[in-house]
Amino acid sequence: MSTRAVIALGANLDDPEARVRAAFDEVGALPSTRPVARSALYRTAPVGFVDQPAFVNACLLVETALGPRRLLDELLAIERLHGRVRDIPNGPRTLDLDIVLYGDTSLHEPGLTIPHPRAHERAFVLAPLLDVWPDAIIPGRGAAASFRDAVRGQAIERLRDTP
Repeated sequence: MSTRAVIALGANLDDPEARVRAAFDEVGALPSTRPVARSALYRTAPVGFVDQPAFVNACLLVETALGPRRLLDELLAIERLHGRVRDIPNGPRTLDLDIVLYGDTSLHEPGLTIPHPRAHERAFVLAPLLDVWPDAIIPGRGAAASFRDAVRGQAIERLRDTP
């Protein structure tokens, strides 16, 4: 049995556009996982730690039979392959992969919260999420599209339609 999941992708070091494009393929090649839709790529300003390069962000909609924890473990392995280092919270990174939605699941475990707790507050997640799943529902919050106006003032630039 498979579940629809949305994975957020982001990078701002070492050719971030190429890293995000490669990660689309790497996530899509995970066991028991099939890519359904890729968002456009977006250039966005950093949030939190602002003294760093702009990010390239996107989302990938997949159908997966992997459970949430196994999916997260696989995503973290892909990050490590890209040289991800977690030394500064919200700091620069070669690749960041987050589970934004996993069907209608609400889950809070050490190191894993679904839906992503700030997805509805961030244009760099909402814009690509709505590209791949326009009628997505964020469990406990409602329609993802209903948060679009709340993030309208955040700097985001669509780079291209197909990565």
